[in-house]
Amino acid sequence: MGLSIDEQKAVERFQKQVVEPSQTKLVVVDFWAEWCGPCKALAPVIEKVCAEYADKGVVLAKVNVDEEKFIASQFQVQSIPTVYAMFQGQPVADLSPARSESQLKGALDQILAQLPIKPGGEDGTGGEQLPDLDQLVAMAEQMLGEGDAERAAQMFMQIAQMDNSRPEVFAGLIRALLAAGHKEHAEQAYEGLPQEMKDEAVVQQAYSALELAGPDVDDSELQAKRAMAAEQPAAMDVQMEFAEAAFAAGSRDEAAEVLLRMIEADPAWNEGAAKAKLLQIFEAVGLEDPWVAGQRRKLSLLLFG
Repeated sequence: MGLSIDEQKAVERFQKQVVEPSQTKLVVVDFWAEWCGPCKALAPVIEKVCAEYADKGVVLAKVNVDEEKFIASQFQVQSIPTVYAMFQGQPVADLSPARSESQLKGALDQILAQLPIKPGGEDGTGGEQLPDLDQLVAMAEQMLGEGDAERAAQMFMQIAQMDNSRPEVFAGLIRALLAAGHKEHAEQAYEGLPQEMKDEAVVQQAYSALELAGPDVDDSELQAKRAMAAEQPAAMDVQMEFAEAAFAAGSRDEAAEVLLRMIEADPAWNEGAAKAKLLQIFEAVGLEDPWVAGQRRKLSLLLFG
């Protein structure tokens, strides 16, 4: 990994203190320092609440940012106190805004209602409890929907390690990697799947998104295609090229607008290529997505008045 010996030791300490307990419990990680006044004011609140929630599967881990600079840098801690909730080795919530006992309890109640946390003490009296993968998949999808593609991809990877038979997990992983800008890794994830998994509808949907992504398009290239499309509004091939580039660059609204104009101008062009491309985009985004529903209404109005 290219880490120094001190950095490797820091990772090992964090693994034992936070990552390992977080496999079955919710670990509240408090980044603090001796010189930090707000940290000292918040500490008794965090310690009291975590102690009260111990039987619900909550444990507290304190990380001194002066002693663990590498760990703090990995979490991009900009100011302290910074407090995260960790589960299955991943941050699932930023608790930093919760400064009162009631705010912290409210935040923990909300998180615990969504996670398969193992209750009981350190002796394991709560009994072993396997993670609820459906809940974890829903959390990963929520992260992706909120734009946190990197964390969503990490969570999908973890779920895949727990159960490699779920097509929705690999579909989510492909979409998350693509949204995070890791197209090559998304392609590798797809290519590594067995054929029967590739044939699943949700994986096909993710693959449609992968196909539509096309080659990377930078801002200058997109601007050039946009200008060319504006200069040649009747040139359908130019409009199509711009629509594809816009979608690949993440400008799906612009891509849909161009394709809808093409359908309105000449629905039969190139055997209905504009409509086919728009439907492919709908499939890639997801037919249940609110954005798709809105665009489909626009398409229906064009086609049926």
